[in-house]
Amino acid sequence: MNHLQSLDYVVFFIYFIVVSGYGYWVYHQKTAKQKLAGGMDSKEFFLAEGSLTWWAIGASLIASNISAEHFIGMSGSGFALGLAISSYEWMAAATLIIVAVFFIPIYLKNGIFTMPQFLSQRYNDTVATLMAIFWLLVYVFVNLTSIIYLGALAINSISGISFEWCMVGLGIFSIVVTLGGMKVIGYTDVIQVLVLILGGLVTCYLALTLVSEKFGYGGDILKGLAVIKDKAPSHFHMIFDKSNPYYTDLPGLSVLIGGMWINNLNYWGCNQYITQRALGASLPVARKGILFAAFLKLLIPLIVVIPGITMYVMYQNGMFQAEMTDVNGLVKPDHSYPTLMNLLPNGLKGLAFAALTAAIVASLAGKANSISTIFSLDIYKKFFKKDASDKQLVRTGRITVIVAMVLASIVAPALRNLDQAYQFIQEYVGFISPGVLSIFLLGFFWKRTTSAAALTSAILTIPLSTVLKFLPLWTNGAFPDFPFMDRMTVVFVFLMLLMVVMSLADRSGKERHKALVIDTSMFRCSPGFIVGSVIIVGILTALYTVFY
Repeated sequence: MNHLQSLDYVVFFIYFIVVSGYGYWVYHQKTAKQKLAGGMDSKEFFLAEGSLTWWAIGASLIASNISAEHFIGMSGSGFALGLAISSYEWMAAATLIIVAVFFIPIYLKNGIFTMPQFLSQRYNDTVATLMAIFWLLVYVFVNLTSIIYLGALAINSISGISFEWCMVGLGIFSIVVTLGGMKVIGYTDVIQVLVLILGGLVTCYLALTLVSEKFGYGGDILKGLAVIKDKAPSHFHMIFDKSNPYYTDLPGLSVLIGGMWINNLNYWGCNQYITQRALGASLPVARKGILFAAFLKLLIPLIVVIPGITMYVMYQNGMFQAEMTDVNGLVKPDHSYPTLMNLLPNGLKGLAFAALTAAIVASLAGKANSISTIFSLDIYKKFFKKDASDKQLVRTGRITVIVAMVLASIVAPALRNLDQAYQFIQEYVGFISPGVLSIFLLGFFWKRTTSAAALTSAILTIPLSTVLKFLPLWTNGAFPDFPFMDRMTVVFVFLMLLMVVMSLADRSGKERHKALVIDTSMFRCSPGFIVGSVIIVGILTALYTVFY
């Protein structure tokens, strides 16, 4: 009944041809030069070194970040929690400015291409290898798996194609894009971002129009926005107090001064999946691209959160009862976005479907490329074939892409029981975030930090996070049950203090020569960047003031 019609398939087919054709053209353009040079350079494959413009970097950052977990998972959290879930997006905009000013210059100045390479250069190979393994496990079994699961679930609910075949199709499409290397991913992401923003805005427009019509205001979207604010006032608070049932998901001021910063700084500044987009560029180009991404981040809640709140209001007023519940009568927030998409008229549904597919494929391709980069450069080249040629590294990277996608597809169906997948992803990635961020921050800015301290932090981050999560259960409530963001803060502060104590206790000074090359001139920004940053901070201040 709600499946795609012929016109929708035509629209989607046009999108598929444009992305595939443009990707092939970009690939063909560079392979002509590579044939003369004897094959694809590994840095070109993994980083697209020097060939991405600022707008391609910014678009690729957003395309790689926005995926099914946003369209489906964050929209579902909008249904359940409200506008407060937007903190992940809006605080990310502020975080990107910090990353552009302080993190990226250090990477570029020191010739860093992968995050394990940074750890090896700053600390030692043991720390680098341990973290490389952690990252590979998280990327494959949390990130890649959840993207495939949510993507296949959404496409299945809209198209009627079986869940299994949806996984296969997404996997194949993503592999084809990924095998072309970082340059193909970066430039096709520009199209993906245009499609996902346009399709997302269309879906948001439909949602607000529907609620406006439901309450007798015709198709006035501004009235629709006023209606959802009036009918669901609890869904328009950015900062929860302890009486809010979802305080454990977004614990009050922790989203402004606590765990949200740990989550975001780790994700945007210490994450191969993200930083890889800027590591092949010059500093001015990288900063412009990151600032562009920060501006785009401000738009994302309009595309994914507002539709979720709109569905909540309509559900509370008797609409979509069957669509929003499972066979046992339980409300399923993650059904919000697919339900809305099924209401779009023919043609527009195809555009929204293409937007969702664009987001999924771009994220899968970006994640798979990062997995192949870490495995090829930090595992294969170090431990299996130290004299590997560029051709062998590229071949290994391509094989890794296929293996990672197959593994994630096998595990993906196990996530069927989740109600809010977005929160699941944030919590379990948060088990490793405190340790990673503590290692990077002290490694950047404190020359005395030792390898032993970094290794201890890497080893303890998951056990400490696990103990804090389950201790209330093990003690029958005698130990306080901290929200997961506060657990991240506790673990982060503990690990930072532990690393400082361990480093101060080591008086040998043997490792000080491993400090990075840093000078204050690296952190100076252009006037244009400063103006853009001030505008973003001003917008964020206004948003949090209005919706506090």
